[in-house]
Amino acid sequence: MNDGPPEELIQELMETRSPRQELEAIRGQVWTTNELQRDFEVLGFGGGRCVVRRRSDRVRGSLDFGYMPRYYYGFVVAD
Repeated sequence: MNDGPPEELIQELMETRSPRQELEAIRGQVWTTNELQRDFEVLGFGGGRCVVRRRSDRVRGSLDFGYMPRYYYGFVVAD
């Protein structure tokens, strides 16, 4: 689980004029759907999170995502 601001704050920031920059300031690297497909193989979705395998090194992990606009963030390597 990621430490940081509550999801309500993240959703509020995502509704601002520059949601990607705001989200990157809080959570680091952010991916659009096209960028996600380029960098990861998606293995499954559920409850605001997806399980992925990074294409560059085949490492499994998870990403959180917001719905509107759809951004993926917070990559965590699976144990």
